Amino acid sequence: MKIGIFGGSFNPIHKGHLHLAESVEKELGLDKIIFVPSKISPHRASDEYVSERDRLEMIKLAIESNDKFEVSDYELLQNRVSYTIYTINYFKTVYPDDEIYLLIGSDMLMSFEQWYCFEEIMKKAVIVCVSRNKGDFSELNSKASFLSVYGEIRVCTTSPFPVSSTEIRKKIRKNQNWYCYLDKNVVQYIRLGKLYL
Repeated sequence: MKIGIFGGSFNPIHKGHLHLAESVEKELGLDKIIFVPSKISPHRASDEYVSERDRLEMIKLAIESNDKFEVSDYELLQNRVSYTIYTINYFKTVYPDDEIYLLIGSDMLMSFEQWYCFEEIMKKAVIVCVSRNKGDFSELNSKASFLSVYGEIRVCTTSPFPVSSTEIRKKIRKNQNWYCYLDKNVVQYIRLGKLYL
């Protein structure tokens, strides 16, 4: 099987995350994409980040209608810095006979060689860079070509979804319209829990 790993804070998970994952799943023919919420540093501002449990529950609600999407609490359960190589090694033990695809944003690709054990990551996983800006496609392909001596990199494109989790949190605090950016079940969860206020 082809297994996609999609990490991030997902604070909260929004339709842009889902659109990106769906686009990659279709373009590369992935059998499964696993959302892996990251542990948040304790020094982060408390009003910016909700609990790990809340982020995990929101992901479950957002992906429940897609049978190719799953969520893993692997990084949340770690009592150490969650370097990507640790996560890749974990999923390689869970899926020893399958191909692992690591989904990253275009900004991450441009500095990928600065990641901890990046060469080992590229030996164990196909790197999937998602371009959300058609203007950067040539630059990303050039970077992918430069890094290809270490392993396989695929550059995918998807139509932009002009919102970020940061913007959504600001809209919630200012009582502006934010419902349209999130799955309806996530909206209800945030409202009932009075999150991000």
